[in-house]
Amino acid sequence: MPYATNANLPTSVRAHLPDHAQDIYREAFNHAYAAHEGESRQEEAAHRIAWAAVKRSYVKAGSRWVARPP
Repeated sequence: MPYATNANLPTSVRAHLPDHAQDIYREAFNHAYAAHEGESRQEEAAHRIAWAAVKRSYVKAGSRWVARPP
């Protein structure tokens, strides 16, 4: 199920990621969800891809996610 807005993201994502990271997650999830249409593990693959996209731009520092330095 694609996410129309960040407010629709799972609580685990909204509660931990900054707004920009949520944008990255949502866009990556929606793209991956469409790309894996018809697969039995479509949603699982989309979540994994979305987290990977976030981790390219953000890193966890303690209990917070912060932008990676340029």
